[in-house]
Amino acid sequence: MCSRNTPGECLLGKVGVCRQEMLQKKNAVLVDGVILNGPIMDSKAGEKFVEEACKIIMEEVVQKADDVTEKVCEWQAPEKLKQILDLEMRDTGECHEKILQLCRDVIKYSVKTNHPRFFNQLYAGIDHYSLVARFITEALNPSVYTYEVSPVFLLVEEAVIKKMIEFIGWEEGDGIFNPGGSVSNMYAMNLARYKFCPEIKEKGLSGLPRLVLFASEECHYSMKKAASFLGIGTENVYFIKTDERGKMIPEELEKQVQRARKEGSAPFLVCATAGTTVLGAFDPLDKIADICEKHGLWLHVDASWGGSALISRKHRRLLYGIQRADSVAWNPHKMLLAGIQCCALLVKDNSGLLKKCYSAEAAYLFQQDKFYDVSYDTGDKSIQCSRRPDAFKFWLMWKAVGTTGLEERVNRALALARYLVEEIRKREGFQLLLEPEYANVCFWYIPPSLRKMEDGPEFWQKLHQVAPIIKERMMKKGSMMLGYQPHRGKVNFFRQVVISPQVSREDMDFLLDEIELLAKDL
Repeated sequence: MCSRNTPGECLLGKVGVCRQEMLQKKNAVLVDGVILNGPIMDSKAGEKFVEEACKIIMEEVVQKADDVTEKVCEWQAPEKLKQILDLEMRDTGECHEKILQLCRDVIKYSVKTNHPRFFNQLYAGIDHYSLVARFITEALNPSVYTYEVSPVFLLVEEAVIKKMIEFIGWEEGDGIFNPGGSVSNMYAMNLARYKFCPEIKEKGLSGLPRLVLFASEECHYSMKKAASFLGIGTENVYFIKTDERGKMIPEELEKQVQRARKEGSAPFLVCATAGTTVLGAFDPLDKIADICEKHGLWLHVDASWGGSALISRKHRRLLYGIQRADSVAWNPHKMLLAGIQCCALLVKDNSGLLKKCYSAEAAYLFQQDKFYDVSYDTGDKSIQCSRRPDAFKFWLMWKAVGTTGLEERVNRALALARYLVEEIRKREGFQLLLEPEYANVCFWYIPPSLRKMEDGPEFWQKLHQVAPIIKERMMKKGSMMLGYQPHRGKVNFFRQVVISPQVSREDMDFLLDEIELLAKDL
């Protein structure tokens, strides 16, 4: 039960003393029916609430992050979950006890992405340094656009971008952190178009030739979205055939570039992928760069997923040729655990191209007569105004574990993926889709009832139904989360992704055992 005399009453604007008492206080002023006499929030009550809420976060999230006996999720159907959470917002605020209980409920019914057996997405696990960095930035509530309001975080972003550029292999460059790899890809597409025809910024699309860009059949769907959003049109994205491993075929790219020119179109951009979403494929960047150089095309590499392999001396060969790219998207919140979201667009050009493309020169923010070096006011090279200090969590984590610590995470994740592949080969009923080269392990589970069935349309139709049933059962049990999908003519298969340092060899064994257990009656 809620006590009516709770600190939350004041925190939520319930003043706690009557209007008449406030007016009697010294210097009380009434303006437009509002009493102006000190703050309307009780800071002490707020501090107590934060302290109690942080205790809940510590006990229910942080301390349980690596506990495999905890559920990955507490599944509830949408309508039931609406009732449990009491989502309605009312005219009057609710007491602290109830708000704290809501915090507990939110944690309880949310998916525990930091659980060692959460394998569902291209992010997972918990890094405690990154988490603390997020606590700091949430408490400070900064916006990264000018040095005067965000001095620390602008310098941090500059330092992180410089270091990431070194790992790509550029001698110099520029960059900016964005809200997602999809936005980074959109930035790159627009930047390439601006480089191709700078007048578009002021004159728009009218009078331009038909612009064409190229991406592999396995590229991220954000390429189509970006083409649509930017007015290029999805029909003007030429999708290049890939080989059986999902890699772009350079000879097919050359054919499509020549086709576009013969059609009278204006090719301007090639989007290669380093680490495709489903198969984890890496396009042959060096050969693609040759074609871009030959035809004068901007080369963008979407390394949102695979970029972190650059940190590993053992695995950076996967991105051979990336130093020849004009721009790169790289998301440290994926393999490196920097925490969502942490996504950088890095650009080889260091002549101010980003700022030229995106600046609007807002006089109320970017005054040129400030008392400090205004080159640190980097916000005008962003399409956003308010922007989160996402580089800080990556920086604090990097400072804490060092480059060798980050490298160890990449190497260990790929070693665990290799272990899982070898275990799949040993077990009856498990079948690899292909030999992985990154952390994506794609496989089918063939239940006992289908193992003696003749390979044909009926077999594949029945197998298509297996993964969704297993997924439902694991979700409702809460034992783990593993993604599945159909892909390019292949029926539903599981995609297991290894990321989190909390994941052990035992978790790999559990994954296979649990699939067998959940599907024993299929």
